[in-house]
Amino acid sequence: MPLISVGEIGTGCFKVTEHTPLVPGAVVRRIPQYVLRTGDVVFGRKGAVERSALVTENESGWFLGSDGISIRPHSDCHPPYLASQLQSHQVQSWLLQNATGTTMASLNQEILGRVQIPIAPIPEQRAIAAALSDVDALLAKLDQLIAKKRDLKQAAMQQLLTGQTRLPGFSGEWEVKRLGDLFKFSGGHSASRDQLSTEGYYYLHYGDIHGSSKTTIDTSADHQYIPKLAIALKRISPDSLLADGDVVFVDASEDDEGTSRHVVVVNKDGLPFIAGLHTIVAKGRTAELAHDYRRYCFKTAAIRQQFMFYAVGTKVSGISKTNIAKLTLPVPSVPEQTAIASILSDMDAELSALVARRDKTRALKQGMMRELLTGRIRLR
Repeated sequence: MPLISVGEIGTGCFKVTEHTPLVPGAVVRRIPQYVLRTGDVVFGRKGAVERSALVTENESGWFLGSDGISIRPHSDCHPPYLASQLQSHQVQSWLLQNATGTTMASLNQEILGRVQIPIAPIPEQRAIAAALSDVDALLAKLDQLIAKKRDLKQAAMQQLLTGQTRLPGFSGEWEVKRLGDLFKFSGGHSASRDQLSTEGYYYLHYGDIHGSSKTTIDTSADHQYIPKLAIALKRISPDSLLADGDVVFVDASEDDEGTSRHVVVVNKDGLPFIAGLHTIVAKGRTAELAHDYRRYCFKTAAIRQQFMFYAVGTKVSGISKTNIAKLTLPVPSVPEQTAIASILSDMDAELSALVARRDKTRALKQGMMRELLTGRIRLR
């Protein structure tokens, strides 16, 4: 497929330099080239300049703002095909490399006009765009299904973990316990991210709790992802060494919601695993809470509200070991805990399978784009 510059396939990259104020009674003159039409491709001028969007029929008629640039292709360029080319990894990388600005990337008409893309015959453009559109439709359905399953799991957690809904075969009142009666709390060993590497003992950095959606951290399954700290174990307090079933909370967060972030440690082999800076380690005093149940029982709205109540600070919210011990938790029998955890774990597994399928489909689309948009594979 021949290469052609974007400046040659469009009637122009249009940019509005000033607005007419939208005040009551004002007359707004909409210059035709600044009114978006179906098939236009729109970029932002600042920030994430590599991102673009195709204007659909429902979005046509919008007024292009001063922070946008649009391309209106000629009739010999199929708009969805052009949009796919402009969203390819090659074009996005080129835009980021050639954008102007130091603190923030900036895009202009001249830069965008120099982008070169392969142009196939119109029938092939339509076929390529249709193939990629089919994959996009599948991805959209998977995203919707994942969102629905997550909502269902969240609802199930609120019902099962508070006793509002009881599983068959279980009855009786749940006992409300203070966390201080269930756990012994201690702090972690202070080490900066710069001190961590791939050598030494496992180290749980508080940033890895904040940045993860996982409910557990497993020294076996997550081996390659857990950072290491090269240090003599005699320098580490035994209370800071994480055992199987320990719960690790963060003691500070930039938002109130983050103060309840935590993971449950899975360490079946008893490997040295060091709790890090800004963490609170909860080691069980009793066997009243099953290990699997700990993955879920701190995720109810009631628990989060208690964390927010005790959190202190303005820009950074923090919670102390003393205050976390005051939190209360409704505790069912261990058999009921195990049954609840089993149901929620099955829901997690279903979600993980869907996410893996979506990620595989995304990778498939990227592969299709590399082959189809460069002409390596031709559609007839």
